[in-house]
This record gives sequence, structure tokens and C-alpha cells, in this order.
Amino acid sequence: MKHILFLLLASATFLTVSCNKQKQAIDAQNDAAKTAIDHEKDAVAADAKEAKAQTVIDAKVEKANIEAIEASAQAQLDAEKKKSDAEAEAAKAKVDAEKK
Repeated sequence: MKHILFLLLASATFLTVSCNKQKQAIDAQNDAAKTAIDHEKDAVAADAKEAKAQTVIDAKVEKANIEAIEASAQAQLDAEKKKSDAEAEAAKAKVDAEKK
């Protein structure tokens, strides 16, 4: 009987230690999973920050291109306007010359 009680007590102790180790292993695995998730979150945040910065740069480049196109078109139109004025002045001068 003493041996049976001793065996039962030893078995219970072994099971308790074994359960504690299993629980510790589960906790360690859970901590590792949460750490991995935190690292992924950090990577996503860093990627988003970089993408936002690149978007700002791209927008500035696009704005500069649009402004350059606008300036070029305005200069072309101003040149056409001056050419039209010059042609009108030449035509008037020709009419004046023909009258004399």
C-alpha cells in the first residue's frame, strides 16, 4: 500500500511537472508568434511610410511636369499671338504702301 501511494504521488508529481512544461512551451510558442506578428506589423508600417513618401515625391514631379507643359504651351501661344500681330502689321503696311 505504501508503494502504491508513493507511485501515485510520484505519478502526480511527474504529471504536474510535465503539464507545467507543456504550458511553458505553449506560452513560449505564443510569445514567439506575437513577436513575429509585431515584426510584420512594423514592416507593414515601414512599407506604408515609404510608399507615402514616394507618393509625395511622385506628386511633386507630376506637378512640375504639368507646370512645365503649361509654361511651354503659354510660350507657344504667346509666340503665335506675336506672329499674328506682326502679320497684321505687315498687311496694314502693305495696304498703306499700295495707297501711295
